[in-house]
Amino acid sequence: MMDTFKKMRTRANAKVRRATASAVSRAWKALLEPVKPPKQQPATTTKPPAKRVRTSTRSAKTIGKTTATKANSQTPAKTAPARGASFKTGTHKSVHGYLQYKLYVPSVAQRDVIELPLVVMLHGCGQTADDFARGTGMNALAEQLGFLVLYPDQSRRANIGGCWNWFKPEHQCRDTGEPALIASLTLQIVAEQNADEAKVYVAGLSAGASMALILGTAYPDVFAAVGVHSGLAVGAAHDAVSVMAAMQAGNPGQCHHDQLPTIIFHGAADKVVNARNGRFVAMRALEPYDNLVKSETKGRVRAGQDYTRTRHRVGEGRPYIEHWLVHDAGHAWSGGNPTGTYTDQTGPNASQEMIRFFLRHRTTKKRRSMPSSK
Repeated sequence: MMDTFKKMRTRANAKVRRATASAVSRAWKALLEPVKPPKQQPATTTKPPAKRVRTSTRSAKTIGKTTATKANSQTPAKTAPARGASFKTGTHKSVHGYLQYKLYVPSVAQRDVIELPLVVMLHGCGQTADDFARGTGMNALAEQLGFLVLYPDQSRRANIGGCWNWFKPEHQCRDTGEPALIASLTLQIVAEQNADEAKVYVAGLSAGASMALILGTAYPDVFAAVGVHSGLAVGAAHDAVSVMAAMQAGNPGQCHHDQLPTIIFHGAADKVVNARNGRFVAMRALEPYDNLVKSETKGRVRAGQDYTRTRHRVGEGRPYIEHWLVHDAGHAWSGGNPTGTYTDQTGPNASQEMIRFFLRHRTTKKRRSMPSSK
């Protein structure tokens, strides 16, 4: 029998889905608005076989001493590239969609034929690639230490608030939706720039942090480590109702099966994403590991925020899971530059600490040849 109401139901369901996405975006915007500063104006060739640049040990040790125990040294916010460097716009298309992006290539890439690490940075709701680059100061660190920075830019067509759709089931798995789109863009940049495929990392803020964690979990063969700033665990939400509940009350999300080095930053006074979520991210990240030793230190940024830093490592070696709780901080990038939105310059420098953490980890050939089944 012909269903005369089928078209009406289809249209109604489509309207409900659009209204749901719009409601979530408006809710994020309303929650974020009080801390948002005034807007400011922003300032394929074939290569021979490359040698890998040894950035990990010396750079990681040096940068680790520049932030936590000393005054917070803000990274310059200027995104204009240094002489010989470039900060260019590109587009990427795949069967999973379309993305614009910005890519910072440091000047060392023009001087030497070397394989550089790649850091993928995912902005939060209401932000753009340029804005996120200014606020995090990641380009200046890239120029100083020699790595590439990729900033995917979420389309307003995909989400009216510019949020990554981390809370939708179709964007939470490997080979589907936004994770597949960002992963394919990442691999394209690795190939085009002859980047070091063993040193590819992903980090983000808020919705970007939640998507970064999904990427790291779904693609452990691509990403060697993940940075989660004010984000939520994988599977913490699956629709408009559960996303608001998870943000405000916390949700532990899903179990982790693959080891993934993870560094977490969260403000204890975060009114947008409850700080419990940062602890849940750390808890889940620890599940695949055995015999890690926990150590905790407390400190204060000079003329700034108190913090608690918890590390999980083997003996006195590199940390595999690291959690920074910034005691009086809200929903903002810790140690960021005020010329970008959602930043708090009084906290420990999250950008420096994440790079210090990242450069001590790499994927192995075995891991890169054995993709996750998720």
